[in-house]
Amino acid sequence: MKQSLLVIVGAVVGGFLGYKAFFWIAGEGFYGLILPGGLLGMGAGLARNKSLPLAVACGIAALALGVFTEWNFAPFKKDGSFGYFLVHIFDLRPLTLIMIAVGGAVGFWIPYRQIPDSPRRSSPDQNSPGQNDA
Repeated sequence: MKQSLLVIVGAVVGGFLGYKAFFWIAGEGFYGLILPGGLLGMGAGLARNKSLPLAVACGIAALALGVFTEWNFAPFKKDGSFGYFLVHIFDLRPLTLIMIAVGGAVGFWIPYRQIPDSPRRSSPDQNSPGQNDA
């Protein structure tokens, strides 16, 4: 339970820093929409994660944060509401969608790689049946 709480706190702090870093970098003339989701995943990955559902939740949160950040940065001119933005999200440029997706993938992958290997995925024992003892 304590580890899960540390993962969540790390994700929140990382997501906040990624959100702020995106706007800082955008003010300098760069477009780094991977930052919110990516830093969310990096923050979550600071603590050892033992839960696949928690890694999936971090990935979904990273996607949602990427969408929310893009909406705050560049809402549609016709209607600036978040609902309109969600309905027309596929009207965004492909690079924007790719950056949101990569941020979500990083947000999932970093906490996921912290999950310890299960006994089934470890190498077989030296004395297991079927191996030659030559």
